[in-house]
Formats: sequence, C-alpha cells, structure tokens
Amino acid sequence: MALRNLGVEVTLFAPSDSVTDLPRVGDNPSLAALERRFGRVAPGVPAALDALQLEALRQRLDDFDIVHCHGEFAHAALLGPRRRHSLTTVHWRVDELDRALFFAGFPDLPVAAISAAQAAGLPAANRAGVVHHGLRDDRYALRTEAGAHVAFLGRMTDQKRPDTAIRVARAAGCPIRLGGTIDVGNPDYFERRVRPLLGPDATYLGPLDDAGKSALLGEARALLFPIDWPEPFGLVMIEAMAHGTPVIAWNRGSVPEIVENGVTGFVVASEAEAVAALARIDGLDRRQVRRRFEERFTAERMARDYLALYQRLRAA
Repeated sequence: MALRNLGVEVTLFAPSDSVTDLPRVGDNPSLAALERRFGRVAPGVPAALDALQLEALRQRLDDFDIVHCHGEFAHAALLGPRRRHSLTTVHWRVDELDRALFFAGFPDLPVAAISAAQAAGLPAANRAGVVHHGLRDDRYALRTEAGAHVAFLGRMTDQKRPDTAIRVARAAGCPIRLGGTIDVGNPDYFERRVRPLLGPDATYLGPLDDAGKSALLGEARALLFPIDWPEPFGLVMIEAMAHGTPVIAWNRGSVPEIVENGVTGFVVASEAEAVAALARIDGLDRRQVRRRFEERFTAERMARDYLALYQRLRAA
C-alpha cells in the first residue's frame, strides 16, 4: 500500500484467500487454508504451491517493469534474462551452504538485504542495497504507561531463546509474559527448555494475533530479545518500538542497527548485562522510542527505499 501511495502500480502474487486491496494474481489457496480444510498435508504441498505461483508469474513476466520476489530459490531460474530487472528480498540468514550455492549460481540476481549485517554475508555481485523493514505508522499506538511485566515474543526455539528471557526476568524480579508459536522445526525445545521454567511469574500465552501482540508489547516495560543466531532483522523489535516499548537485545546480527543503545533500548552481551539493563529501563522515554520508530521504521520510509532501488534497476 505504501508503494501504491508513491504512485507505483503494484500487482501482488499471493494465495486466493489473501486479503488485500491490491490487484492480485493467484488461483490456489494458502498452505494455512489447506491445512484448515484437510488437516496435515503432504510435505510436498508447499513446493507445489510455490511452483503454481511461479507459473502464474512466468505467464505475465512481460507485464512488469520490476519483479520483486520474496521466495526462496526457484524464482531466480524462472526469471532468466529478466533477473537484471528484478529484486529479491531474503528474509532468512544468508551465511549457510544453501545460500552459498544459490548465490554462486546466480551472480546476476540483485538482492536487497534487510540489514547491513545480512548484506555483509552476501556476495558483492548480488548486493543491490539495504532496506530496513517498516510498519504502517497507524498499526500500533504509543502506550506511555507500562505495566509491571516484560515481554518475549517469538518462536519457541533455540534461535530466539525464550528460556534466557525467563531467567533474565526472574533474576531482575520482573514477571514475564511470553507469546509465540512452538517451532515446528524444533518441537521438543519448548517442552525441554521452556515449560519447566514457567510459573506464576512466567506465563506462556501461546500464539497471538495482531491484537494480542499489541496488548503484550504495548503494556510491557520492555521487550526481551535474547537471540542466539545472526538475526537478519527482527521485526518484533520495531513492533515494540511502535508502542513506545524499549528493547533489550543481544548484540548479534542486525541488533546494533535497530536498537539505539540508551535511546530505544539497550544492546547487551550477557544475561547479567540484561538484568542490569532492566534496572535502568524505566529511565528511557517511551515517547522518544516511538519518535525514533516514526523516523526510522515506517512503511512509507521502506517504500521510498525500495522505489529508489527499482528506479536504479530500471535505469541499468
């Protein structure tokens, strides 16, 4: 929508049950819709849905000046000579073998990194620029008064470390509320590492919709973000900031780009540093946290950044 507000004609390739005001292409339902209808589906269903959507794109490639892809791998082969007038956003880490093989085979594929930390892992030939994520500025509202609890929001996995968040909150004497899904790729992590730590001061809320996320983050004194992987962006950090809620995050991946130490939160390197940061968190100005979100992480800013990349690619 932010791109359309800048005068860009946008066509969205998406499942048939998507809710959007944009022109949409896609005759097949989403994986979630199929699972609601049939229960568990065959492991190959996501790949089949991806192939069907790519076929819809192939039939219309000549209709667009720029094709912006958010998929995994197959789109690069489909684009062929159109790769130079395409842009790919990768929403995962780029430092593993699958990405190394992919980028080596497609050195002419322009990639927009979602952080400078992620960009550092891309081959120079693929780097088209860095565009931080953004949110509509009216999606979440400033909450100037915080409750007593701190928040954790994310997948229940060893990459996100909800167990660390519980230990930090408990050591600081703060109740903690946790929201998020149990990671399908690591389902026993929650049972082994998180559930034993739950109690009256540590409550697991389960998966949350947007209203539930807003209540959790907006009412929190702080968001704890104790990641244990090279986070490519970390959208929940700016979701917290949109409410005025400061972030205490571990110094990995994109964190130092997103959190302004002493302004929108604290960047820490250990559980002890996080406990000490929690003792200082009420000294941060929640209005200033919200202002920095508005200056740095809105959808409008993101759209302007992407439009600049589109124009550069068209001119090439």
